[in-house]
Amino acid sequence: MKKSILNFLAFAIFTGMAAQEKTDLPGNTSLPSSKQELEKLAAQEKGSYKYSVEDYFKKPMQSSFKFSPDGKFFSYMEKDDNGKRHVYVKNTTTDKVTRVIEEGKDLVRGYGWANNNRLIYIMDNGGNENFHLFAVNLDGANQKDLTPFDGVRVNILNGLKDQKDYMIIEMNKDNPQVFEPYKININTGELEKLFENTDLSNPISGYDFDKDGNLKAYTQQQNGTDYVLYYRPGNDKSFKKAKETNWQQQFAILEFNYATPNPHDAYVLTNLDNNTKEIVLYDFEKGKTIKKIFSNDTYDLSGTETSRKRGYELDAYYYTGEKSEVIPVSETYKKLYKKFKKQFGDKEVAITNVTDDEDKYLLYVGSDKLYGIYYFYDAEKDTFKEIFNLMPNLKEEDMAEMRPVKFTSRDGLTVYGYLTIPNEAKNGKKVPLIVNPHGGPYGPRDTWGFNPETQLFASRGYATLQVNYRGSGGYGKEFYLAGNKQIGRKMLNDLEDGVAYVKSLGMIDDSKIAIYGGSYGGLATLGSLVKTPDLYTCGVDYVGVSNLFTFFKSFPPYWKPYLKQVYAQWYDETSETDIEIMKQVSPALNVDKITKPLFVVQGANDPRVNINESDQVVENLRKRGFDVPYMVKYNEGHGFGHEDNRLELYKCMMGFFAKHLKQ
Repeated sequence: MKKSILNFLAFAIFTGMAAQEKTDLPGNTSLPSSKQELEKLAAQEKGSYKYSVEDYFKKPMQSSFKFSPDGKFFSYMEKDDNGKRHVYVKNTTTDKVTRVIEEGKDLVRGYGWANNNRLIYIMDNGGNENFHLFAVNLDGANQKDLTPFDGVRVNILNGLKDQKDYMIIEMNKDNPQVFEPYKININTGELEKLFENTDLSNPISGYDFDKDGNLKAYTQQQNGTDYVLYYRPGNDKSFKKAKETNWQQQFAILEFNYATPNPHDAYVLTNLDNNTKEIVLYDFEKGKTIKKIFSNDTYDLSGTETSRKRGYELDAYYYTGEKSEVIPVSETYKKLYKKFKKQFGDKEVAITNVTDDEDKYLLYVGSDKLYGIYYFYDAEKDTFKEIFNLMPNLKEEDMAEMRPVKFTSRDGLTVYGYLTIPNEAKNGKKVPLIVNPHGGPYGPRDTWGFNPETQLFASRGYATLQVNYRGSGGYGKEFYLAGNKQIGRKMLNDLEDGVAYVKSLGMIDDSKIAIYGGSYGGLATLGSLVKTPDLYTCGVDYVGVSNLFTFFKSFPPYWKPYLKQVYAQWYDETSETDIEIMKQVSPALNVDKITKPLFVVQGANDPRVNINESDQVVENLRKRGFDVPYMVKYNEGHGFGHEDNRLELYKCMMGFFAKHLKQ
């Protein structure tokens, strides 16, 4: 499976330390605003509101519900009084509850059941994204860091259902630039390297294992921008070229087809013969497509669901259109989704977990106005039971509508997005607008559903526009490639054209338009304040890139093999033509054109967007006499994960917006 750079560039502690010159802390520690300065900023919001920042951004008391594979145990994360989320296991027969994973200073970034007796989880150090894999028994015993290697990142590739004590991972253990696959014993941590990735000029970017742990295919980079998928028909056979593509194309194995006697069949996601990504059944031995499974003329397909219990029968395929779409294929799934529709109406329903016997299902039910409720569906009894309402304090009737929208750009592209509309606007009042570009930029997109940010903004009377600008994922190859080398240019035009569209609806106060984004969205925020300073009233830059030259030089080691693809898609710092464009679209080099208020937010340990990206903007603006509030958290990375930091961030953001959009 090709590992595209767009996946890496997507896009997602202690206050009052600004005056302390500590050389062991990242960045210029004299720049961050003091605790008192940030409190003063937050205090700018003086209104009385039904819902507080905490109502939207406190983590749910319980979350991340899962059944053990046999359904005999039920696990979940529960928050304590200090905001730490620990993992508990409940015996479904005796109701005995055991705390098995304790969250300390570093966050538990995710967990799951490896088998019926053991759970796995991942943590990093302060948001540096060098994830370690841990495991623990369901009674809390034999807790172990399975990958205790400094500066090494682990990714999980395959859970081996029929080899319960093992799974397949990849790590950049032997060379920080490339990942190699290992079979790991989840009890002891014993490792077996399964393949070597030693050609640094043409590194392997992805591995495809079958359900038995056999490496059947891998994708190797060629010349920085091309890819070759190699396949072998058996463990005793050699790998041979199966498909050649470039970074603009997609040919990725979703899963092998075990419902056929032919071991060389696989479901593949591809756009080689179509503008949008489609799912095909492909025979790797014969090197040809057996049949096309499903495609959509407007939206890229995302994946498939199959049933291990029913001989790997194809259950459904899915994609994201205006909303999430599941297309049931098997009779089992058709019946299930008919029941879900009858029970939950127009709400979105997602199967988040199912037991091996398919007798117990965990369902997540939500909408643009419903944060989410988990339900247990008992397939044998055909009954639904509510397990947990994630945010019962947020009443649906008080929440704002997130409306799918589309408009035509100035050069004729159809651009999609979402507009969250506060109730004041529906009552005829013209309201301020916050433009919120997503991160990435290439590949990710905004989606429909409950968004605590846009709901918080709506509760304060602000509309929010989220534009899936050119280069966003999900809308086909032509739209994706239309964003090529358009950072700071036509991508920003799409935001401006979106603002013009919302203005035409007659609900916006044209003099009160802010822009706020994270990661690439932060770059878009800064770039917009440079490019169209008269359009925006103020901006918030959250872990945003500011200088393409320094950004490229700060890449973590495992991004380095993709640098030529970055040059082809972003800009090429070795091309005189592109260098001139990079100078024009790097906001840190054009701060003299920023004339509107700016709030900057940064995680000090961010491995994607180095703290220097924020430091240089703040420092350069302050040299010009600008008052730039600057929030830095020294236990965060690319985005804030700690609850106390998130609450402080949004309180300060609401104060900043109140100061500039309401006063």
